[in-house]
Amino acid sequence: MRVLVGMSGGVDSSVAAALLLEQGHEVVGATLKLWGGASDSGCCSVADVEDARRVAQQLGVDHHVFSFTDDFDEHVVAPYVADHAAGRTPNPCIECNRHLKFDRFLRRARQLGFDGVATGHHARVVAGPDGVQLRRGADRRKDQSYVLHVLGQSQLARTLLPVGHLTKDEVRRRAATLGLRTASKPDSQDVCFITATGGRRAFLAGRAELHPAAVVDRSGAPVGRVDAVELVTVGQRRGLGVAGGTGDPRYAVAVDVPGRTVVVGDAGDLLRATLPLGPATWVAAPPPAGASVLAQVSAHGEARPAWWRPGRLSWHEPQRAVAPGQAVVLYDDADPDRCLGGAPAT
Repeated sequence: MRVLVGMSGGVDSSVAAALLLEQGHEVVGATLKLWGGASDSGCCSVADVEDARRVAQQLGVDHHVFSFTDDFDEHVVAPYVADHAAGRTPNPCIECNRHLKFDRFLRRARQLGFDGVATGHHARVVAGPDGVQLRRGADRRKDQSYVLHVLGQSQLARTLLPVGHLTKDEVRRRAATLGLRTASKPDSQDVCFITATGGRRAFLAGRAELHPAAVVDRSGAPVGRVDAVELVTVGQRRGLGVAGGTGDPRYAVAVDVPGRTVVVGDAGDLLRATLPLGPATWVAAPPPAGASVLAQVSAHGEARPAWWRPGRLSWHEPQRAVAPGQAVVLYDDADPDRCLGGAPAT
């Protein structure tokens, strides 16, 4: 099989390429240049491109660099800014997978005559009775099926995830045995275009207007202020401008960006029995209405049991409120490693 491997300059994609070579595939490496601005996160930097190039050289495979910066700005950066401005929680890594790594990159691979693509994601693609399945990686601490839930049958059928059956420690040991320069390289941060030095606020301030807001309790009484309502997320505890004291911690339970208001309450005020959902995407066929599923609301959170119906989840037990826009990813209750798909919270 002729495979184009997305080599990010990290250890996982380096070992993915090495494993495919061991399995007898014809391998070519490619690094995606996605973000054209400053980056100090260990992703999308000049150093990462060089690391990927040097690893490809060590493995004896060709290496290319594809510049998809315009697509990245359109499909990842611009929506990230727009979501914050509208009071939604963006999911840039999910959108990057949806539009860049498993769309634009996959199309480029097809144009160049490759049979498929491979990445270093910690997840597994497995043939099942009803098509191709997306399953959790062997290392639950590093599992990335959450950010891949938007992939459907056509993408998964042409995707290889060679390190999905390994733990992170095993990946690093393989890289060390092979003498790869990325063996001990730290993992990158999730959001490559947010620098550690500038942070989210500085990034957004240069691209959107940020507005101060009143912080009120559930009765409407003012208790503080925030400098930028667009940066507040449902469930947030710190940075709410609420004076400290000996009482119970207070959390953001509602964020009204147009009304420039943040409502705070205690932990109990965050509990919800149901969760409204936007349009869903499915790996294969959707579960039947009323099916019991496991719902995960953050990349490394714990999946909780719920009943699914189109546009809504009903929790088996009340759960903390989920910020609008946050991805809610569903797994098979009877087969918890199997990812079914997901939808944004609304």
